[in-house]
Formats: sequence, structure tokens, C-alpha cells
Amino acid sequence: MENVIQIVPNEWVTEDLLIALTGLKPGTIARARKKSWLVGREYRHVSPENDPKPTSECMYNRKAIDAWVAAQKQPNG
Repeated sequence: MENVIQIVPNEWVTEDLLIALTGLKPGTIARARKKSWLVGREYRHVSPENDPKPTSECMYNRKAIDAWVAAQKQPNG
């Protein structure tokens, strides 16, 4: 019998968990960070020293990203 782990995510999640929760692909996340998302709203850089750099790991605000997905324009048709 396999173990099943149920996760109740925090507001801020890692990229791996964001992918699992939303189905977004890593490339989509990277492009959205560069073109659409704002630091502090959809994502933020984090570091153990509390001094993140632009290359530091990112955490993602899943609620803000859900709102971003919901606000997407839909193609005509």
C-alpha cells in the first residue's frame, strides 16, 4: 500500500509546489516573472541570510498567481 501525503500549501510556495498546484510549466513561470509578475506580489527572492540577490531562490504567491490566471484574456472563438 502506498502512502498518500496531503499538503495544505502556505500562501508562498516553492516553484515545484507551484507547478504541482497550478499545472504551470517552468518556462511559463520564468516568462511570467520577466514580463508580467511583480516582485513582492506574485513572487519574491529569498535567502537564509535574509539578504536575497536576483539569483536567489524564488517563492511564489499562489493566490496572486491564481488571480493572474483568472484575469487572462481569452481568445475569441
